[in-house]
Amino acid sequence: MAVYTKSSHSETWKINMRVTASKRFKKRYNELPEHIREKLDRQEARFIENPFHSSLHTEKLRPKSKDVWSFRVDLQYRVAFVFLEPDHVFLLTVRTHDHLYQDI
Repeated sequence: MAVYTKSSHSETWKINMRVTASKRFKKRYNELPEHIREKLDRQEARFIENPFHSSLHTEKLRPKSKDVWSFRVDLQYRVAFVFLEPDHVFLLTVRTHDHLYQDI
C-alpha cells in the first residue's frame, strides 16, 4: 500500500516509493560520469517522493503496451522503469535518450 504524506511546506501530497534496481541499471549507473550520477541521485530523491514531479518529465515509453516508463535525469539522460505495484518501481536502465530503447 502506498504511503501518502502531506508536505509541511506545500499543499501537495507525496508518495514514498520503494525502489529496486536491475543488475543492468546498477552497471550503467556505475559507468556514468560522476556529475551525471549526482544529478541522478537528486532526481531519484524527487522520484521517491513524487514519481510525477514536473522536473522529472515522467512518460510512458512506446510501445505503450509494454508498461515501461522513464524519467529525466537531465536533457541527455533518462531512467527506464516499470511499476511493480503502485508504490514499488523497478529501475531497468539509465542511458542517453538516444540509446535508452537498446536496453529495454
